[in-house]
Amino acid sequence: MEGALELEAFRRRWRGELVRSRRSSRDACPERKRPRLQPEPEGAAPEPVSGWGGCGGIPCGEPDAEPCKRTAKPCKWAAELHLAPEPDCVQEAPGGGKEDFLGQLIRDLNEINEVPFFDVQLPYELALKIFWFLSRTELGRCAQVSKAWKILAEDQVLWFQLCQQEGFMPDSQISDSPCWKMTLLECREKEKALRTNWKNRIGAVSQLQYELGKVLCDVHSCDGVAIAGYTSGDVKLWDTRTWDYTAPVLEPEHGLADPGPRPHASFVRINNSLAVAAYNDGVVKVWSLMIGREPIHHYQHNQKIQAMALSPEGAAVATASAFHIRVESANDNGYWETVADFEIQKPVNSLQLVPQVTDCPVTVATAKEDVYLLKAGEATKVLHSVYGQPVTCLDVSASEAAFGVNSFGWLLKEPNKILLYRLETGRCVTQLGSSLCDFTCVNLQDSPPFMLVTGNMDRRVRVYDLRRSNPVCSFYGHQLGISAVQMDDWKVVSGGEDGLVCVWDQRMGTKLWEMHARHPVRHIWFNSHSLITANIPSERTPRGASLMDDDLTAHRRHRGIIYAYDFSVDQLAAESILPICRSSYNERTGYNYSIGLTVPYDNI
Repeated sequence: MEGALELEAFRRRWRGELVRSRRSSRDACPERKRPRLQPEPEGAAPEPVSGWGGCGGIPCGEPDAEPCKRTAKPCKWAAELHLAPEPDCVQEAPGGGKEDFLGQLIRDLNEINEVPFFDVQLPYELALKIFWFLSRTELGRCAQVSKAWKILAEDQVLWFQLCQQEGFMPDSQISDSPCWKMTLLECREKEKALRTNWKNRIGAVSQLQYELGKVLCDVHSCDGVAIAGYTSGDVKLWDTRTWDYTAPVLEPEHGLADPGPRPHASFVRINNSLAVAAYNDGVVKVWSLMIGREPIHHYQHNQKIQAMALSPEGAAVATASAFHIRVESANDNGYWETVADFEIQKPVNSLQLVPQVTDCPVTVATAKEDVYLLKAGEATKVLHSVYGQPVTCLDVSASEAAFGVNSFGWLLKEPNKILLYRLETGRCVTQLGSSLCDFTCVNLQDSPPFMLVTGNMDRRVRVYDLRRSNPVCSFYGHQLGISAVQMDDWKVVSGGEDGLVCVWDQRMGTKLWEMHARHPVRHIWFNSHSLITANIPSERTPRGASLMDDDLTAHRRHRGIIYAYDFSVDQLAAESILPICRSSYNERTGYNYSIGLTVPYDNI
């Protein structure tokens, strides 16, 4: 209400200033005469307006009907505030009419929120809603129609929505950028440059090594942060988002009370807030990435841990030892507790936690031929079980589970398949593929919608559309079986038992480039600008390696290695820090920007 009163006072002052300026100009120039309008005779019909611009000359209904008069629209602001025009603000026009320039100006200002759409006038909000359904190309075409459409097509709300739809800056607000159209253009240019770097193998590559850790046991990564477990019992973190990759060792202490060799860190997992490690002696430790090196929770199994899973979003950990599956989670107060304990009839082979589950963790486990769906407080549910057809690989998404099944093979000439089950109904949705060799890996969670990528022992990488049974494309380039795969909307990255990492163009069906290391590739993770791969040796205690505690390192060829690729590094930027300057003496070797260069720089 205060704003309305201020607007009313502003109008009155404005009208008064216009009236005073007219009177002063009239007194200053008395000799100037204005042409008088001839008064219309009484009873005469108004002259119709000709042309497309007028609306008063169009007949209304019958031919002999009186032409419509153009009536002035009442001021919306005055109607809302119940204002009456002041007598000194309305100047009587010659001929007895009340129409003046000031009233017409106020009506024009009142209609500024209306946008012309062909032969009608629409409110700005309704016109914006229509433009909401247009793409960026269509908005560019509409901006060339008129000034009103240009203003509407460049509205910040429309371009902020386009940025969100294309996946750029998903956590931002509309007030974070002064011009979302330019922000979208910059994001698309950056994405184009990154895709060019991916295809042409332009970027920086670094080797993440921890000399005191001895042999590499397991690697996992999330959003550019990698975690590694070693045979020395150490758990090491690397943050590839920083220029020096520095991160703490989560388990560095080794007191004098434990003179013997420490248990291996056989499994490691990480998400945005937690890091988990499982050891050979059955101990499981949980760290918070925000607090520090001391574990916030730990528990122990009676036997060796065979599988472990960490929730991608929440604080939930599932571990399996022999026939026993245990699920630990943090409650609302931050205290960890055992949510569920399950006993199954066969040893567990693999374990996965279903993502995007808010209340109680849901676990999917495989044990030889059986696939179990485990929920706390409910009976154990068997998703799939066929005698003599063991499950070879497993991956889950928020609503589905995909796993490979080894059929009878050469005996009955029945091909191996990938089965896709709906978790809500517990029924098989589709069967994919027909191969005589085993499916060794499958990736459903990180794939685009309705897509799935698999690796097989026949050395082929296959991409499937879940709406069809036949593969969309198939790649062949490894010497041994496939051990890890991941894909996005245009590329596929695969790793094999031969230590080869291949990058494929999905649409062209060709290999872009490859990199080779000594040991099998057990882990692959990438996003738009970085790639992390891990070559993990199969033997934890190689021949010739000493088991004495004072033996700090094993031979380099037995350790395994982690590669971190950064494709966002600008080769021509003077402020970019060379990887050789980021190298340290005992952790990694810096390479040139061109990944194709095989000879590294010397260590500092």
